Amino acid sequence: MSEVKIIDTNGENIHNYGFCGYSNPNNEGHIRKSEWLKKRYREGLKLRILQSESHGSVGMIEYIPGEYAWRAIEAKGYMFIHCLMINKSEYKGKGYGAELLGYCIADARKAGTLGVAVMTSAGTWMAGKDLFLARGLEMVDSAPPRFDLLALKFKKNAASPGFNRTRKRLLEKYNEGLTIFWSDQCPYIAKSVADVTEAAKNLGIEARLVGLKDCRNAQKMPNPYGTYCMIYDGEIIADHPVSRARFLNIMKKI
Repeated sequence: MSEVKIIDTNGENIHNYGFCGYSNPNNEGHIRKSEWLKKRYREGLKLRILQSESHGSVGMIEYIPGEYAWRAIEAKGYMFIHCLMINKSEYKGKGYGAELLGYCIADARKAGTLGVAVMTSAGTWMAGKDLFLARGLEMVDSAPPRFDLLALKFKKNAASPGFNRTRKRLLEKYNEGLTIFWSDQCPYIAKSVADVTEAAKNLGIEARLVGLKDCRNAQKMPNPYGTYCMIYDGEIIADHPVSRARFLNIMKKI
């Protein structure tokens, strides 16, 4: 296996690296995410990339002070992990995920935070909880059917982070038609929004698009994932980016 190193990205070098499984800097998702990152670096975001000599970017961890988190959570005082992934199979099970997490924990201690928090899911688009439990994080909150919030507290008496309990109120405002909330926090969202919007139009449905430009909006989303939500007639029909085929299957059932 080729030599691997961990790159600390910033606004100057981010265009030189792949992330989230994207390697083409000219891809729309890569471009939009890069511009989003440039704004977040000023808020204390860290994106560390696992870089292989032969395969390029093979993993990453993205974390930010909890008050700026783009998830429907309340985690002020904590360092919050948006994403942790190893996206090449041959690099999984080698301890790289634990190494990336170690950087986050060290940075959180250095910054004087209350600890580290992360949202996990049983779904395949987010990290599972096993790695975090192995490193001492404990479950502090849950949002059925599949989201959990874990935390490593540096002080045992520190208040726990939690899911935003007022988030479902937003559904009352969008009880007719198709509404898609989106952001550039995930590079897969741009393609999903374009594909779903076109598919909806072919069904005679005009999608209403609502861009999330601020972390405060993401923290108030009706689904825990925060950065993407699809609502139809007041009900959440997708809580993460979906393909055109997946959207059509959902609408067929409805």
